Amino acid sequence: MQINSPQELAPFVQHTLIKPGVTHDQIVAHAEEAVAHNFGAVMVPASWVREVAAVVKGTDVQVASALDFPTVGVMTSYGKAREAESIAKAGADQIDIGVQIGWLKSGRDDDFRSDIAGVVEASGLPIKVMLELPLLTDGEKERAVELSMDAGVKWLKNASSGAIETANPQSVRFLVERAREGVLVKASGAITAYDQAVALVEAGASALGTSAGLELVQGDSASASY
Repeated sequence: MQINSPQELAPFVQHTLIKPGVTHDQIVAHAEEAVAHNFGAVMVPASWVREVAAVVKGTDVQVASALDFPTVGVMTSYGKAREAESIAKAGADQIDIGVQIGWLKSGRDDDFRSDIAGVVEASGLPIKVMLELPLLTDGEKERAVELSMDAGVKWLKNASSGAIETANPQSVRFLVERAREGVLVKASGAITAYDQAVALVEAGASALGTSAGLELVQGDSASASY
């Protein structure tokens, strides 16, 4: 898809505010920004989903949250599924999840797939898997993508944050080329500049996870870790 203006990026932006110490007023203002700019989604911690859902109710802005994050792959499968169920009941429309990279590297493919499938089944929501591509070998990347789609995910995501990878067209294209029909790609990781965001969308990304959404739709550059 071709982007011709900063405003055309808005539907792709998943407006992210995930950091310690966020207050009620900050979360509400963040959600209101998402509505004002017609962002695709507002991404917030699970503990604030209910409040954000109330702010965006009646708009096209979706509520997104994340689990097993920012330290990816530390939750039990049972705990992950129960948390996903709780997030869904609170009003989320979609969830980004960490995956068990260590299990994948240990050859525990069935456990890797089942961990994701448990979240898909418990939540009933579109699930995005944070695949942490730079941490994987070429063969592991292929297995991670296939196992995730076998588990029922609706989104493939290159990384959890800029600490793992700066979002780039190469990673986006890798996922787009392997995505089955109906599976979309989200780019994430230090998306800080308009030109960078445009390149990601043109590579095939259907969503951009970033804490610099306001700057992107104004055609500016900013600092962003998510």
